[in-house]
Amino acid sequence: MVIIMKIIKTYLSLQTKKRIEVIDITDKVSKEILKSGITNGFAIIYVPHTTAAVTINEPDPALFEDIIKTYTKLVPIEGSYKHNEKYSGIPREQNAHAHILSSFIKPTVVVSIEDEKLELGTWQAILFLEFDGPRNRKVYVKVMGD
Repeated sequence: MVIIMKIIKTYLSLQTKKRIEVIDITDKVSKEILKSGITNGFAIIYVPHTTAAVTINEPDPALFEDIIKTYTKLVPIEGSYKHNEKYSGIPREQNAHAHILSSFIKPTVVVSIEDEKLELGTWQAILFLEFDGPRNRKVYVKVMGD
């Protein structure tokens, strides 16, 4: 048996609007899978930024508020951070909280694809997490399969 695997790499462009926000990108990722022509395989969703992350969770705006409130309680924006001291004269570099939060969540999720659809649970969505916005962001989507 010969199996031929295709690999398609693309990216999403996002313009975030707030310092900290959660954006559901599930539909955008799903469109990239359909465009790829891959029926079965995997999607790797990767954020190439040290002050942002991606995760899977419920796409509920009330939950987004809870997540943001919890993150800012755990890692306050105005905390005492050596990174911020080091870059004290540069306003956009007062972002140690964002680096810390992104290290908790990580920059990558992998989701199985079956019949051209993401195999997500009933209440699951792919969420982009901005911790240092507003910014122009990229999210790489690599689709592999047949």
